[in-house]
Amino acid sequence: MTTCDVPVGVITGDDVVKLLKHAKDNGYAIPAFNCTSSSTANAVMEAASKCNSPVMIQASNGGGQFMAGKTISDKNACAAGAVALALHVRTMAPYYGIPVIMHSDHCAKKLLPWFDGMLEADEAYFAQYGEPLFSSHMLDLSEEPDDENIAICVQYFKRMAPMKIWLEMEIGITGGEEDGVNNEDVDPEKLYTSPEQVYSVYQALAPIGSFFSIAAAFGNVHGVYKPGNVVLSPQKLLGHQAYAKEKLSSADDKPIYLVMHGGSGSTKEEIETAVSAGVVKMNVDTDTQWAYWDGLRKFSADNFDYLQGQIGNPKGPDAPNKKYYDPRVWIRKAEESMVARCIESMTLLGSKDTFPVKKPENGSLPVYNFKPLPFNPVSQAKKMLGL
Repeated sequence: MTTCDVPVGVITGDDVVKLLKHAKDNGYAIPAFNCTSSSTANAVMEAASKCNSPVMIQASNGGGQFMAGKTISDKNACAAGAVALALHVRTMAPYYGIPVIMHSDHCAKKLLPWFDGMLEADEAYFAQYGEPLFSSHMLDLSEEPDDENIAICVQYFKRMAPMKIWLEMEIGITGGEEDGVNNEDVDPEKLYTSPEQVYSVYQALAPIGSFFSIAAAFGNVHGVYKPGNVVLSPQKLLGHQAYAKEKLSSADDKPIYLVMHGGSGSTKEEIETAVSAGVVKMNVDTDTQWAYWDGLRKFSADNFDYLQGQIGNPKGPDAPNKKYYDPRVWIRKAEESMVARCIESMTLLGSKDTFPVKKPENGSLPVYNFKPLPFNPVSQAKKMLGL
């Protein structure tokens, strides 16, 4: 396998297409990890660097709120928090020497103001630097009638296309509950998308641009579950591709970019079948949430007697405990556990060792790695004002 020719750091536009096509053509998928803080984002990038793997970092609506601060009640807090996470990832990703797709996760109809806020940030960033802040965004309007779902996606895709922002959309519902969207009681029939539904999305979006992927449901459920409690049918994805290939008279056996949600608890065989059907990205959240906590849980259990007060432990009543309760110690244990779980996903999805890490020479990167365009509205205005 030849290495995909994309730069390190956050990638956008044509480089996103290159990377996802490389994944589809070479039979691997890129894990997309939900992050709620600089700590979890750093853990994901560390894992990718150790694995020689590209990676996706996702900000959800609730994750954006947490990044902003749970007490911030401003209507723009979720968007501002997601932007803050994206700026952090943009600043630090080059140091890890791997390509990162900066993505926003499920956006239901009620959350469209959050989506609008992130797009405003993309447009402002694009005016300054010639590329959007985020690499891609997801619209999840699967709870709406198909016609409305697709129509809204078309509307937003037209706005995103000039900036070459990748659009991920969902048709067919992922069950379970995640980030405030509850589909636990949904009609089981809606958990399986038909080939006709998938192709109708392609027909609507393809005339606008090629920068899109489809989350087609095949029994997926958000959250963790025991094997056997959920019936996944990833082979249905092969049917979607075959249907589209016939309709398009395409030479490509997998003409559509597919993504997988609700994969926690899936078997190795189910994931491999999905990837072989053209899935280029799989969401990972529940398992890494547990891993992050598990690292802290184990540290607390192993050092219980050193975490009951600032002073006093088995070494003596006056012995200090700062080196145990320092957040940089126990948060690091959580990160290390999450890193290990992220590596599992990269190995399972086949993205490990697909992109040899390219860490920069020590001290070669500037403190910030973005440069304004030589001519943009802001710089021109400042010049006119003599600033």
